[in-house]
Amino acid sequence: MAQKELRSMLQGALVLTAASFIAKLLSAVYRVPFQNLVGDEGFYVYQQVYPIYGIAMTLALTGLPQFISKIVAEQETVNGKKLILQRLFPFIAVLGLSGFAFFFLGSDWLARLMGDANLSTLIKVVSFTFLLVPILSCYRGNFQGHLLMTPSAVSQVLEQLIRVGVILTAAACYQMLHWDAYKTGTAAMGGAVLGGLAAVAILWYYDRKIQPGSSAYFHHWQIDREGRTLFYRLFIEGGLVSLYSAFLIIFQLVDSFFVKNALVFSGLTDHAAKVDKGVYDRGQPLVQLGLVVALALSSSFLPALTKYFVSKQQEQFITASRIFLRLTTTVAAAASVGLALLLPYINFALFKDYKGNGVLGIYVFAIALMAVIQAYQSILQSQNEFKTAFLAAGLGLLGKILLTNLMTQNLGTVGASLATILSLSITMLCLTLTTGKEINQFWFERGFLKKLLGSLGIMVIALLIYQGIVSMIVGVASHRGQALIFALIGVVIGVAVFLFAIVQLRLFTVREWLMVPFGKKILRMKKR
Repeated sequence: MAQKELRSMLQGALVLTAASFIAKLLSAVYRVPFQNLVGDEGFYVYQQVYPIYGIAMTLALTGLPQFISKIVAEQETVNGKKLILQRLFPFIAVLGLSGFAFFFLGSDWLARLMGDANLSTLIKVVSFTFLLVPILSCYRGNFQGHLLMTPSAVSQVLEQLIRVGVILTAAACYQMLHWDAYKTGTAAMGGAVLGGLAAVAILWYYDRKIQPGSSAYFHHWQIDREGRTLFYRLFIEGGLVSLYSAFLIIFQLVDSFFVKNALVFSGLTDHAAKVDKGVYDRGQPLVQLGLVVALALSSSFLPALTKYFVSKQQEQFITASRIFLRLTTTVAAAASVGLALLLPYINFALFKDYKGNGVLGIYVFAIALMAVIQAYQSILQSQNEFKTAFLAAGLGLLGKILLTNLMTQNLGTVGASLATILSLSITMLCLTLTTGKEINQFWFERGFLKKLLGSLGIMVIALLIYQGIVSMIVGVASHRGQALIFALIGVVIGVAVFLFAIVQLRLFTVREWLMVPFGKKILRMKKR
């Protein structure tokens, strides 16, 4: 029975991870055609309000369902599982209603704080997504707590497909029907509500089909002392997962309030500030794509880390944590450095011009910092260390709030990028300093840091030589297709050289290579 349950859990985790990957990929990729159709000002309008949706989506997809599934799985009886949801749902419902009320009723005030009163309608539309959060999160958490991952996976992909379809339709209307940027943005945000409603419908269908009667908690609530204890756990454990899942999105929300206003204060016209903010926002899909790969490691390592900690296998826990951090740091650092070097080609290929190369070149280093932050946070979470993680996140967020306005006024959007990187560095440093010395030893174990910097240096030299050759032979890329080809060739060269370097310098042990996708093939090639 235990073997069957384990197999079911692993298969479910694979399905959910694949769905999450597809959804994140869709969420990052659609922004390229959208920006191409509506331009930098239209992209600015959408991105100003997107973080509000991003926070709601994080609550409905990861933060709350993960916590609910954990609590449900802890219960040994069917009645116990139902009772736990009856106690939890009232608090989650209040959370969703509070989010809706805050953003809907405060839309005019928030839009003025963002320096653009026309954003009020967009904020009103996106506020409705918070009404769907309690239903979506409880459905998904209940299914996942019963090791039924398919309903969550299907609803997640369907939600993103419908949302992206509506967004691109709105962008097409901007071109063909000559809508203005705000009407287009409002229609695009409507896609979030339609996608959420479709997800509710598919989850309701699965609930009726698989677990009839299991959703009685929607109308039969249980409010008692044990429920208040659950609320405390929801606030701490669910809040921590949600905070780190939405960490960069919260940083983007800070940018929405400060960057455009600071650019206007520094002397730019209102229109020029919107365009500059739109160019700066190009970095978000690039970072999101980079993190999709790097953070895939987090979801695969967390169950093993938790198991070792709970069973008090301290030595295995420390070993697994070090391997986890080594792999994450290596993949994320290579992604950031490679992307920064190839950015001119990528920027032109995706966004039609070379605007903001310097700004985006700094911003993409958020991939490396955020991936390492998530890795450390996963380790602390598996140890039930919540205070340290909250403190680190709070200090980073405070740094972002204090630095963004000041640095943007003095350095433009370069300052905004630097504020993000510095603030993420504060969080990473805090997590590093408060994690045990045994785990942090990975930085120096077998000369890891020196070997990693050496491998990155070799990749940098190879890519600079490649760019020099391209410049001598072709000059500046004259059209987007050409830039895309140069970027793809650069990616192949960068990956090949970096892999060669880390193999020759023995950055990973054989055991670590076997944990990496295609690691066996790389080891075979090395032997040959």
